[in-house]
Amino acid sequence: MKKRTENIKKLGQRIRDLRMKKGITSQMDLANKIGTDRTYIGGIERGERNPTFEILEKLAKALGTSLSDLMRFDIDPNYSIQNKRLLLNDKEVSNSHKK
Repeated sequence: MKKRTENIKKLGQRIRDLRMKKGITSQMDLANKIGTDRTYIGGIERGERNPTFEILEKLAKALGTSLSDLMRFDIDPNYSIQNKRLLLNDKEVSNSHKK
């Protein structure tokens, strides 16, 4: 049970991080985008609520990310597929200058 609680809290933190990164500064704005209540978003972000799959899909869409990226709460909050591509491209550019 403890692991589930930890993961729910990590997911909530990931959602909060993505919300802030997206420039959605209030839980109310995010709640309005997905058609739910602000207190529900607050509960998710604090790890007190276990969102349904449907809510997770809506959150991912509202936050401009994929469902799989939303669930990547085990990594740096600034991670995204796009960031990974940019890092790989930078590495390729750096390596090509060494040749």
